[in-house]
Amino acid sequence: MGGGGIGGSWGTTKRAEAIATVNLALEMGIDHFDVAPLYGKGEAEKVLGKALSGKDPSNLHFTTKCLLGDIPNEQIFDRLETSLARSMRNIGVERIDLFLLHSQLILDGTEELFRFNEFRAQLTTPISAYFDAVIPAFERLKEEGKIAHWGITGLGEQAAVIEAINHQAAPAAVQCVVNILNSAGGLNCAAEDFDPRAILSACREQQVPVLAIRAVQAGALTGSMDRELEDTDPDQADYKRARRFRELASEWKESPASLAHRYALSIAGVSSVILGTKNRPELQDCLRAEQTGGLGPEELEALESLFSGD
Repeated sequence: MGGGGIGGSWGTTKRAEAIATVNLALEMGIDHFDVAPLYGKGEAEKVLGKALSGKDPSNLHFTTKCLLGDIPNEQIFDRLETSLARSMRNIGVERIDLFLLHSQLILDGTEELFRFNEFRAQLTTPISAYFDAVIPAFERLKEEGKIAHWGITGLGEQAAVIEAINHQAAPAAVQCVVNILNSAGGLNCAAEDFDPRAILSACREQQVPVLAIRAVQAGALTGSMDRELEDTDPDQADYKRARRFRELASEWKESPASLAHRYALSIAGVSSVILGTKNRPELQDCLRAEQTGGLGPEELEALESLFSGD
């Protein structure tokens, strides 16, 4: 279960409902929770901590992240350590199973393309900083027993992300966009021609576990958007583009969200699908999708043919 929904990133939800959603996930056997300080400015981590209060978390697994941006190498360890400590306090645990770099990786020499925009500069980290300072910092945190594993969010400039996956110190896991549209929507800020399937392919080749994100592409692959967006918004554009997908889901007598999650679960190389649900009905829809099972070859072919010419 992911933290975007319970942190208020996708539409609105009340804290009580978010906590109830986490509790339902626990009751149904979900044992991996993926949060980040960025989700509601710590709200997702706090919701998780309140839901876990008084419970034994020893059989659960926790992922959190740190958005570094483009900062001097000598500041990287302290930034990661400080962020991690705050996240562990919010969740109420003493160790994180998987600590992810939330920044989007970019190639060296392209930093100036992003520094003119303060927001984008906060989202991107050069690949040399990742190799020279981020990996050593992650390894130090492992040695200190604060994290069990580290990984990356597979977004940014495609060549930089693939370089990180192919590096001798490969990430323990990569969060990778997996959906029938092959779209990161408005999430990827570093390249308009970003191809999520290329990231997935690189992970398969290197046998790096994939945590699939954006299975419903921020709502574009559901029955209706849960928030108001401008027509020019990439996620809204994807919603319009997915009309044929919704029609096929209707023909198959299945909700679009359920079909989208089953698609992600059916893709080779995907170890787990991270659910961005914000309330119990959305979570129950996801659980029904998992219980229904994966898609067969003919169903996958029918879905992928919808957008093969795009």
